Amino acid sequence: MLKEWKRYGAINYAASHKTMHEEFTDKVILVTGGTGTIGSGLTRRIFDYEPRQVRVLSRDETKQYMLLENLGYPERLRLLIGDIRDRERLELSFKGVDVVFHAAALKHVPFCEYNPFETVKTNIIGSQNVIDAALRADVRKVVAISTDKVVNPAGVMGVSKLMMEKLFINANYYKGDMATIFSCVRFGNVLWTRGSVLALWKEQVERNGVISVTNEEMTRFMMSQEEAINLIFAATKIMRGGEIFIFKMPSIRIIDLAKLFINKYYPERTIGITIAHNRGGEKLHEELLECNGATIRIFENEKMFIVVPQVYIYGSRQKHLEYQGFREISRADIYSSKDHINADQIAEII
Repeated sequence: MLKEWKRYGAINYAASHKTMHEEFTDKVILVTGGTGTIGSGLTRRIFDYEPRQVRVLSRDETKQYMLLENLGYPERLRLLIGDIRDRERLELSFKGVDVVFHAAALKHVPFCEYNPFETVKTNIIGSQNVIDAALRADVRKVVAISTDKVVNPAGVMGVSKLMMEKLFINANYYKGDMATIFSCVRFGNVLWTRGSVLALWKEQVERNGVISVTNEEMTRFMMSQEEAINLIFAATKIMRGGEIFIFKMPSIRIIDLAKLFINKYYPERTIGITIAHNRGGEKLHEELLECNGATIRIFENEKMFIVVPQVYIYGSRQKHLEYQGFREISRADIYSSKDHINADQIAEII
C-alpha cells in the first residue's frame, strides 16, 4: 500500500493517510454503485479510516452479498438495494451522510448505443437525482466518477457522462449558500475491472484460445484500480467544488496490450489474436483534456491535472482558486492517447 501511494499517488502518502482519517473517521460515507469493481475497492479502502458507517447503494443483491462476504461482515457496513433513478430511495439513503462517492453508471459503450435513453435515465437523470438528494441532506462533499470518453465524445456513453460532469460542476453555482460541494474525477480505462478488456480476454482465452482486438491502431489510457482509488482520495482532500481531477496516465496500442497480456499470463500457450471492427460509439484515440475553446483553468503537478471550468452565469462570481503544490498552465496541448504510449509502465500495471 505504501509503495503504491509513493509511486502513483498525487499527494504524499503520509500526509494523505492523515488527511483521509480527517475526511472519513467517524463519518457516514455513501457509495453509489458500490458493488462494482471501483465501488467495492473504494468501500474496502474507506474502512481503513474508521468511518462511523459506510453505505453501499446498488441494484444487485447478489453482488451485495458477495461484497459482504468479501469484507468479512463489517458491523459498520449498510447495504441498500436501490437505483439512482429512484428519488425517494435516494432521499432515505442520503440522510445523515457526510461524503458521497457517485460511481453508479451505465458504462458499456455498445449497450449505451443500443439503449440511449436508458443511458440518459441513469447517467444524466440519475446523476441529477444524486445532486438533489445531496443538497437536501446537506452532504458535505460529493465526488462523481467520470471517464476520458467525455472529451470530444463520439458516442452515447461519452455524451451522457459529459452531461453528468456539467451537472456536477454547475451544481456548485446554483446551490446558493448551501455547504455541499461537488467535483469529478476523470478515469481512463481501469484495468481488471468487470467488463474491462483484460477480463474479457481472459474469458475469451478460456473459451476458445483466441482474443479479439477491435483495431490495430486504437490506443487507450490505462490505470490500475489502486491508481483510480488514489485519485478519488486525492480529489476528496483537495476539492473546493467545481474541479475535475485527472491522473496523468500512460497509454498503449490495444494490439500491444494484447501481446503483453498473452506474454504475461499465457507464456507457454499459443493464443491467437483476431482483428474485429470498431464498436459503435468508439474513437480511435482518447483525450484527457478539452482544447476546443472551452473556458477552463488548468493546474498540474507531476502526477495529475486539476481542470476548473469557468462557468459564466449572470449574477455569479467566479472563485479564483489556487492549489498548493500545483502550478497553473496557460494552455494545455491535447493530451491524446496516441502521444503518451508507454508500454513498460502498463506492463507493470497489468
